[in-house]
Amino acid sequence: MKKGILGKKLGMTQIFDENGKVVPVTVIEAGPCVVVQKKTVEKDGYDAVQVAYADVREKLLNKPKKGHFTKAGVAFKKFIREFRLEDIEGYEIGQEIKANVFEVGEKVDVSGVSKGKGFQGTIKRWNAHRGPMSHGSKFHRAVGSMGASSDPSRTFKSKRMPGHMGNVNTTVLNLQIAKVMPEKNIILIKGGVPGPNKGFVVIRNTVKA
Repeated sequence: MKKGILGKKLGMTQIFDENGKVVPVTVIEAGPCVVVQKKTVEKDGYDAVQVAYADVREKLLNKPKKGHFTKAGVAFKKFIREFRLEDIEGYEIGQEIKANVFEVGEKVDVSGVSKGKGFQGTIKRWNAHRGPMSHGSKFHRAVGSMGASSDPSRTFKSKRMPGHMGNVNTTVLNLQIAKVMPEKNIILIKGGVPGPNKGFVVIRNTVKA
């Protein structure tokens, strides 16, 4: 059954498994989230539930969002996402979704906005090779050849060049849930997930069965 939850990355730590091995985990504050809207095939063309997380002050929201939350009768939230589910009958507007929606051992995909690195060269951005570091070469970390000069007399689209790195939506697939602490709204996920500490993340069932 498809399911998902919104959360906030708190940082990384380590735990010990049943064999005494150290397991690096990411600590995520998962929920509680609230259902803001139900979308149906008849009205919207597809089945989905809209979920919101993280309280926010009223003055920080625009009028459309205020009206959206007021119509649903729920508190103002900062982070909103949709989950397309096979069956939405079990969800009602205003219902809370908590960390216990997932269990230990389940595989999940985690999405978040990666850390911004600013403007970077091709070596850091694309793992390009550098030139020889001797003094005579005068070519160390430059871009190098852009392509042929006469034909086609242009640089091909999507050429790997220097530019802005990071700050894009990124998904890490097939991570495993190491521990669930529903009383604290905490989920521990084995390995790293995208984004900085306090960054919002989306946890879904993995697409890799």
